[in-house]
Amino acid sequence: MRCRKDGYYVNRHSCFLLQYHLVLVTKYRHPVITDALEKRLKEYTLKYFKDRSCVILALEFMPDHIHILFDAPPQINMADFINAYKSASSRRMRAEFPNEVSRYYWKPYFWSLSYFIGTISERTTEAVKQYIQNQKIADSPATDPQVTRGTLGRG
Repeated sequence: MRCRKDGYYVNRHSCFLLQYHLVLVTKYRHPVITDALEKRLKEYTLKYFKDRSCVILALEFMPDHIHILFDAPPQINMADFINAYKSASSRRMRAEFPNEVSRYYWKPYFWSLSYFIGTISERTTEAVKQYIQNQKIADSPATDPQVTRGTLGRG
């Protein structure tokens, strides 16, 4: 995944910009993310995302939840990616910080089952709707420069 000067990514077959805002909440919203655990979870998160060709743009930890703003390639199945991250990070934090985690959880818990994922864009929904609605007008043979030059289909 290579980033162009305009901020879009390219790979062998596509040009894309897929940005997501992910929020993960600890089980029962217990304030288990303490200073030492936060530092390690941050290290783990940065490596996990980088290893899967995701680019973290912003990362913030609160005692009971985290926010991650990131770019991802189109071939990632987001539900599988998030659930794998939650499972792996949960196992890692419980193994490395058993005393801190066991103060709140006696079972093998860390993250809540639910999460929030939202897409981010520099364009508003209304602007994209207008763009889509105007496609037939913009691409009509009378206004398409490739048609008027006789080059359509020879690209």
